[in-house]
Amino acid sequence: MSDCKFLEQPPRFLFFTGKGGVGKTSIACATAIQLADAGRQVLLVSTDPASNVGQVFGVSIGNRIAAIASVPGLAALEIDPQAAAQAYRDRIVGPVREILPDSVVKGIEEQLSGACTTEIAAFDEFTALLTDSTLTAAYDHIVFDTAPTGHTIRLLQLPGAWSGFLEEGKGDASCLGPLAGLEKQRAQYKSAVDTLADETCTRLILVARAQQATLREVARTHEELASIGFQRQYLVINGILPHIETANDPLAAAIYQREQSALQAIPEVLQALPCDKVMLKPFNLMGVDALRQLLSDAPVQGQIIVDSPIEINQPSLSALVDDIAVDGHGLIMLMGKGGVGKTTLAAALAVELARRGLPVHLTTSDPAAHLSETLNGALDNLTVSRIDPHVETEHYRRHVLETKGKRLDDHGRALLEEDLRSPCTEEIAVFQAFSRIIREAGHKFVVMDTAPTGHTLLLLDATGAYHREVSRQIGDSGLHYSTPMMKLQDAKQTKVLIVTLAETTPVLEAANLQADLRRAGIEPWAWVVNSSVAATTVHSPLLRQRAANELREIEDVADKYAPRYAVVPLLREEPVGVARLLELISNNRIDPER
Repeated sequence: MSDCKFLEQPPRFLFFTGKGGVGKTSIACATAIQLADAGRQVLLVSTDPASNVGQVFGVSIGNRIAAIASVPGLAALEIDPQAAAQAYRDRIVGPVREILPDSVVKGIEEQLSGACTTEIAAFDEFTALLTDSTLTAAYDHIVFDTAPTGHTIRLLQLPGAWSGFLEEGKGDASCLGPLAGLEKQRAQYKSAVDTLADETCTRLILVARAQQATLREVARTHEELASIGFQRQYLVINGILPHIETANDPLAAAIYQREQSALQAIPEVLQALPCDKVMLKPFNLMGVDALRQLLSDAPVQGQIIVDSPIEINQPSLSALVDDIAVDGHGLIMLMGKGGVGKTTLAAALAVELARRGLPVHLTTSDPAAHLSETLNGALDNLTVSRIDPHVETEHYRRHVLETKGKRLDDHGRALLEEDLRSPCTEEIAVFQAFSRIIREAGHKFVVMDTAPTGHTLLLLDATGAYHREVSRQIGDSGLHYSTPMMKLQDAKQTKVLIVTLAETTPVLEAANLQADLRRAGIEPWAWVVNSSVAATTVHSPLLRQRAANELREIEDVADKYAPRYAVVPLLREEPVGVARLLELISNNRIDPER
């Protein structure tokens, strides 16, 4: 077995958590293989909506326990969160479908449509694996790819009364709806949460990359879980470039230095955690042979040396900007998971449009210092604003508590306050602040960074936000009106750019985001594949192999998902300052040696 700290005296349950693209699934799969190779009976469970565990092993798994023939002692199960959520919705809505008016039923279904329901329904499925000994008696270890968030665990820790709270019409917010059907299983959930918090039988492993933004995000996750009793956590920093790859390769040397700087500045709350560092591998982590090498420091076996030039069809951001600029104004929204570079690309687009003499307002909810550092100076035609998520969320929370919470008793108010701690709350609050800026898009470009998710847009539109209220008030009066949601749904007024990386999980997550947006009536305009190694010039054997691996993901974006797309190269230096940002827009392949 490897020397990884998180595998020392492993307990029965191991949970891996982390953002998309950090290698969580690969680490979980490699762990399961190592435990099975050591003679243990292991069950690997994925609750990830974009699960590719079956793809990793080259077998079809699905929502049933399946033996992995190539690894004696290993079985796997992929809980389908969407199917679980649908079954969960049917269980709640079915009994009232013939009793309540269609409009009420539709409202309940919409409340149960989003990310909170999906996560809780998946939790509903795997709590049985934690508490039902008849299901798991045959296994020494159960390895979970994707742990529940702190928010979900907190919701399940609260004492009853969710159903009554909803039935009395006191709450119509984002996360109370999904909890309406939980009363019968509350004892099972309490047992599951107790098991999660017991470090003698459960270990939580945080997976990150050697990037400052990713490490900050992991630090927040650690603090959130620690605050509710999950103190014993481990940290795995994945995908670190080995120093040996820096010889005669300026890009590799720059990446190495950037990662080392991030590791030296690791957030203080993470410094005390047992930490393992996993080196970047040149190959795709598909198949048992590759996964057996992931947690090992031994020399890589079977490495393919890529000698031939790596050529890709590389449409540039410049072509997208040409099409955007034609209208002279409009709303440009950059959407995507954390860590894919939305802020940098938003700044690059805004700078290029301003350089062309067009008026631009760049707005973000990222920390102001980050954006200021990215721009590193003023530019004609460009104004910049920053929305403080904490300030906006607190303002929104106070408003809800002073209105909906005004007549609640102490218990009901406590439930409402917990609901307002949902991740959805911040998105709604920030979007409302953004909405005040959106009207500017009628006469200038508004480039918006850190946009709300598809579920939040659905929530805003369908559960009684501004759009529906305006529609009701206007009725058949014939008056013209326009709401922020209508602007987002109008392709002539809004262009949504989905940002991703040329890696399997980020592309799958971007595809899921696109599906969510389409459900909300918003059609993405383009995709941007960011930080591509294949779009630059590299000499390091490891990076050349990874560049070759990117080609399939870029082809999938081009052929399966994107109506139009651009590929942005990974730069030797951080894209800070106007000159570097404009370089991202360039049509030219980036040569890091010049």
